Amino acid sequence: MASTSEIKNGLCIEYNNDIWTVVEFQHVKPGKGNAFVRTKLKSLTHGRVVENTFPAGHKIDVVRVERRNFQFLYKDDMGYHFMNNETFEQITFEEKLIDAPQFLQEGALCEVLFHAEKEIPLQLEMPQNIVVTVTYTEPGMKGDTATNTLKPATIETGTEVRVPLFVNTGEKIRVDTRTGEYIERVKE
Repeated sequence: MASTSEIKNGLCIEYNNDIWTVVEFQHVKPGKGNAFVRTKLKSLTHGRVVENTFPAGHKIDVVRVERRNFQFLYKDDMGYHFMNNETFEQITFEEKLIDAPQFLQEGALCEVLFHAEKEIPLQLEMPQNIVVTVTYTEPGMKGDTATNTLKPATIETGTEVRVPLFVNTGEKIRVDTRTGEYIERVKE
């Protein structure tokens, strides 16, 4: 048992017979009345996000989780298949439990959150950014780099991202998997 003063981003708690991770939180001390903690919680079993307010000092059940490295193998009609590189154990995830499935590449290393006591996989976390090759984009015009204008580009996973005008087909770029935004062009 812990109290609301120990709430932080990424903390896993048990609440309403489900396991939740704290996405956002804010301690609020109004001028009148008691303090409270406003949170945004994401269900690790269903993937839905809800907002909840806890009174200050409220007791919460913290769930102990372990992070393990897994490698993405393939996707089929049963889901996304991953393998533990140490034990060669394979697990399958539904799409709703993966943060950004559109950016998964074969062989990509990801972290899987496991419930420490029950040994069940809870959530899969992608790396914060990935390097991908642009498979198609309209060619940029010479001298069109003065503005922050973006154009659509298809990357090797089949996903479309917005890139600056100077990025061409065949170039490698770094993409943020949390937002899907272009970060930079990668030199080889």
